[in-house]
Amino acid sequence: MSTNRIHLLIVPLFAVLLLFTACSKAPQLPPLAADATILAFGDSLTFGTGAGESESYPAVLTSLTGRKVINAGVPGEVSATGVQRLSGLLELVHPALLILCHGGNDLLAHQNHQLIADNLRAMMRIAAEQSVPVLLVAVPEPNLSLKPPPLYEELAKEFHVPIEAKILPHILSKGNLKSDYIHPNAAGYRMLAEALLKLLKKSGALPV
Repeated sequence: MSTNRIHLLIVPLFAVLLLFTACSKAPQLPPLAADATILAFGDSLTFGTGAGESESYPAVLTSLTGRKVINAGVPGEVSATGVQRLSGLLELVHPALLILCHGGNDLLAHQNHQLIADNLRAMMRIAAEQSVPVLLVAVPEPNLSLKPPPLYEELAKEFHVPIEAKILPHILSKGNLKSDYIHPNAAGYRMLAEALLKLLKKSGALPV
């Protein structure tokens, strides 16, 4: 086989390998400056229902990261209301990162999963329009399976953002980590914050 022909075969193969590597790389986040603000946005899971104010995951994450984490959780909020609330809050806070944990109340109300996905997608687009990176937290179904619906992983792939999909199912499967059947207790929220810290490091937002 001639040298030219070998070259013609190798170049496309190298390009395919580069494309595969780029596509398979875990989603990354921009590094968070020491004075960066993180916006934790969601419902009662973000607010910290079932624990004290200083025991919510945003409060714990503040101490773990050394960054200001604003608790923007509203108990009982559904995702459609979250869409309406998010844009103004982002404009007010100008966060360096949005941690999005939403959809739990929709799941409790047995809302159509496509509707939940559309609302979460709208929130993620709002963040993208304001150049705010997103870290997505998947919420499990309120049943014995405690599995997050596929829509969370699908949205994470669509927007190529980091996702924490395992910690809430783990916490809510353990009686000693929850205050009721849908909310963690103080120990559970700390475990959630620690899982998010690990993901922030893995995604490059914080130094390892």
